[in-house]
Amino acid sequence: MLIASLAILAGLALLVWSADRFVEGSAAAAGHFGMPPLLIGMVVVGFGTSAPEMVVSALAASQGNPGLALGNILGSNLFNTLAVVGIAGMISPMAVASDVLTRDIPVMIALTVALFVLGYGFRGPGRINRVEGAGLLAAFVGYTAYLLTTAF
Repeated sequence: MLIASLAILAGLALLVWSADRFVEGSAAAAGHFGMPPLLIGMVVVGFGTSAPEMVVSALAASQGNPGLALGNILGSNLFNTLAVVGIAGMISPMAVASDVLTRDIPVMIALTVALFVLGYGFRGPGRINRVEGAGLLAAFVGYTAYLLTTAF
């Protein structure tokens, strides 16, 4: 039990240290390429932090446990939206750019509603098929491409 506890503490310390390096590197990349920090956060940091979740969700779905995949997605979305923003705001007030309020947050809300509608389903609750999944993925790729093309 002691070894497991020490391993968890060491892993947490390593995670905090590497997250700090990741954020510093991302900010430096944004400055180097002249990209807005918000875009780097949405694309680079978003990809980096969501890649493990994508793997977990894909493995869960492929092993016949779609509830775990969807729970992982929804839990992450709730945690990132409420806890992370809440804690960051408590540490230091955050200025929210007008384009985030008028463009990014409405897109996030619209895609969350789309996921709800697809999950509730036209064929009954609890089914998102390959075509609908491809549509969600296409929306992600399209919005990411839009962000990248409008950033410069």
